Amino acid sequence: MEPLERIGKATVDVLGVLLDADRPRWGLEIITLTGRPSGSVYPLLDRLERAGWVTSHWDDDAERRGPRRRMYVLTPDGAKEAVKVCARQTHPGQTRAGQIAARAPRPGRPRVAG
Repeated sequence: MEPLERIGKATVDVLGVLLDADRPRWGLEIITLTGRPSGSVYPLLDRLERAGWVTSHWDDDAERRGPRRRMYVLTPDGAKEAVKVCARQTHPGQTRAGQIAARAPRPGRPRVAG
C-alpha cells in the first residue's frame, strides 16, 4: 500500500463513508452520502485503488435491474490508515458521518465549498 500524496476534505469524506459501511458501497452511493460531485469522487476512488487503500469489483446481482455497479471497499491496510486520517479530522464528540451530513447540501441551503 502506498501513502497518499495529499489528503483533502473530499478524501476524508470518501474514506469516512467507506469506514462507516458494513458492506461494499457503489460509486453513486458514495457520491450521495458525501455530497461530493462525481468528478471528484470517481477520480479519488481510482487514486485510492491504485494506492492499495481500496479494492473494487463489479456487482454481479443478476436480479437487480439497471446498469452494473462498481463496488468499493477498503483493504485491511487501507482501513487502518483511513481510521488514522479520519481521526485527525473528526471533531470530538462528532462521528465522520455526522460531519459529512453537516456539510451536505440541503434544500434552500447553498453548498459551501470545502
